[in-house]
Amino acid sequence: MAITVVSGLPRSGTSVMMQMLRAGGHELLADGERQADLDNPNGYFEYEPIKRLKQDNSWLPKAEGKAVKIISSLLFYLPPSLAYKIILMKRPLEEVLASQAAMLGRANRQGSPGDGGKLLNLFAKQMEKTEQWLSQQPNMAVLPLWYHQVVKEPDSSAEMVASFLGLSLKVEAMVKTVDPNLYRQRCLNRMA
Repeated sequence: MAITVVSGLPRSGTSVMMQMLRAGGHELLADGERQADLDNPNGYFEYEPIKRLKQDNSWLPKAEGKAVKIISSLLFYLPPSLAYKIILMKRPLEEVLASQAAMLGRANRQGSPGDGGKLLNLFAKQMEKTEQWLSQQPNMAVLPLWYHQVVKEPDSSAEMVASFLGLSLKVEAMVKTVDPNLYRQRCLNRMA
């Protein structure tokens, strides 16, 4: 049985997708260690052992038939012996950086030193490498979804997810979880 993986850069919409999946009736592998806050008032839906995926993936069989959130930079450490259906959340990089800056500001923390252009370039290269690698993995099916499309058209997005996963998810319940008011950092030249 395949593992559903919700992935993307941090602040790319992974939490809203996990929330949609839970509302749709998909079981999640999450531990609630990271509590909801102003940045994600509906929760993060994370699983602590994922942070050590490179060193220890022995817990992965527990994720079979469930959905788990794994940031894109850790996908390379998924063992090829298992099957994965990956929902890859995408968001314009300017929005990702703005969202990260806002989150760090609310936490009274500063982000990485350096200019935004360098970070933007780093994220772009990371995502390009990830997507190229994913396209070569025979045990991984990938559904790329843009965050702004999920917010704008949650009904068609939920239907695409249910079809991709081959599950009879409660699409109406998934749609109701999407709150456009939480889409706070937007760029005008949005990619589609």
